[in-house]
Amino acid sequence: MSGRGEPRAAGGTLAFVESPVQLLNVLEWAYADAQRASREDVYGPDAARTSTGTGTGADLTVVVLSPHDPMTRGQLRRMVELARDEGITVRWEEARGGASAPLGTIKGLTPALRRARRVVIGDPFSRYVQLLLTLTTAHDLVVVDDGTATMEFVSQLAKGERLVRWHRVGRGGRGALGLLYAPVSAIARRRLTPTPRHRGEVFTSMPVEPPPGIEVTANDFAWTRARFGPPRLTRGTDLVGTSLVETGVVDLDHYLDAVATLARDHGATRYFAHRRESPDKLHRITTRTGLEIVRPDLPLELIARRGPIGRTILSFPSTVVHTLPLALAGTEVKVAVCDIDPEWLTDTASPRAQGFLSGVTGSARDITRLSSVPASAS
Repeated sequence: MSGRGEPRAAGGTLAFVESPVQLLNVLEWAYADAQRASREDVYGPDAARTSTGTGTGADLTVVVLSPHDPMTRGQLRRMVELARDEGITVRWEEARGGASAPLGTIKGLTPALRRARRVVIGDPFSRYVQLLLTLTTAHDLVVVDDGTATMEFVSQLAKGERLVRWHRVGRGGRGALGLLYAPVSAIARRRLTPTPRHRGEVFTSMPVEPPPGIEVTANDFAWTRARFGPPRLTRGTDLVGTSLVETGVVDLDHYLDAVATLARDHGATRYFAHRRESPDKLHRITTRTGLEIVRPDLPLELIARRGPIGRTILSFPSTVVHTLPLALAGTEVKVAVCDIDPEWLTDTASPRAQGFLSGVTGSARDITRLSSVPASAS
């Protein structure tokens, strides 16, 4: 899968992804962009975005900055197969494969970055991506969804704040590495801020209020719905896992209590694990609840769309409360969300965590909102 040759992005579009969801949303963006281009060819640049097109654009090269995590790498490889089936050139970079890997990766990508007319990124908070942004002279910069982090990115950009992931805010000092990297982050933030010379776009399924000059394009998962499904529905209920424990936001024991209570009260039979959830945590879940643990080989939006999937999907506040109703539009699946009780939060959780998670649920459409499970439940 490694493609060490020069990316064919001369004057074209160069996309950087580090996760399966980012690559999925690059495919969604490319599909929407091809539809828009097709309509403009026929109806002119002011054509309404309502017609149907096909294809993803021939000038797109996706660069995968491969992470270490085995589950993430596995899902990424499956997503790469789908991208190549769409006719997209993909370059797999072992960008973290050793001490010299970052320098070699950046050196190899610099010529393409200098020539690219448009750059698409999936994670504006990534230090790797921020460093690459300092090297590009592209006229257009596009940020595609990286989940709920997109909401925080747009908010921080509008306020002129430094780019910091929401669950890391308030965890103490920035650290020596953060201070050393601050100039690079500042340059990247300026590159992401639109000017008369640089156009900015955010392609998202999240509710955002962009700063002036940023164009927001709705991600309605048209590519996913065109390629997969509709799914076969089971009579059961599925529960979607979250990595809030792994990111230090939610206490493990409270999370296990909540999962057990939801499974019992709603008759859930399967638990779709987040790719970052630890094996020990998943073992404790299945031992305690009897839930079948499913480790998806693709992002959940594609798994659900392909089916089989339960008629009810239970989730905690996360990206899927926004994306699953879109991916499953036209089906009878109901998405229900359980709020996070403040008592579940760890002592080291960001002070903004509760408000952010409540906002994720409160701004979601076409969901059923459940009361949080009492912290003492067991």
